[in-house]
Amino acid sequence: MAVIECVPNVSEGRRADVIDATLDAIRSVAGVRLLDHSSDASHNRSVLTLAGDADAVRAAVLALFDIALRSIDLRAHRGEHPRLGAVDVAPFIPIEGVTMAECVELAREVGAEIAARHGLPVFLYEEAATSPSRRSLEDIRRGEFEGLATNLADADWAPDFGPAQPHPSAGAAVVGAR
Repeated sequence: MAVIECVPNVSEGRRADVIDATLDAIRSVAGVRLLDHSSDASHNRSVLTLAGDADAVRAAVLALFDIALRSIDLRAHRGEHPRLGAVDVAPFIPIEGVTMAECVELAREVGAEIAARHGLPVFLYEEAATSPSRRSLEDIRRGEFEGLATNLADADWAPDFGPAQPHPSAGAAVVGAR
């Protein structure tokens, strides 16, 4: 049996209704298990851990983006943790019966789908990165949501998928494999 873990970080740690909606989105997908979640009001961030096979994890991550992008507006978001997007980062991690190469392929497929579905710039990082300058999450997050438009105006900052301009309320997303 193939098991992939994903640890998406969502830029919401205060509004219980939004956090519950993100958890429900994941729980609604057959074949995926929500293993853990934690929210921090100071950071205004929630970290979710889910696992399943590639199809279930893909469906859960897409459902998470669907609800988070409807519910989170970074123009009004404040918190201590650096963030670039409503769903800030979504790494895929091989656990059992799956290779890193398969997680890289999944990250690229999901990143492309997120960009197409939501008009959201998506950057690939870690093992899925398309250039050495994109391996580090910290480097991609530099400037955060508030500096994203300026960063995307630079050709070196062209996203891997989606438009070279931030989504007005959701910013951008970072998807990868590690």
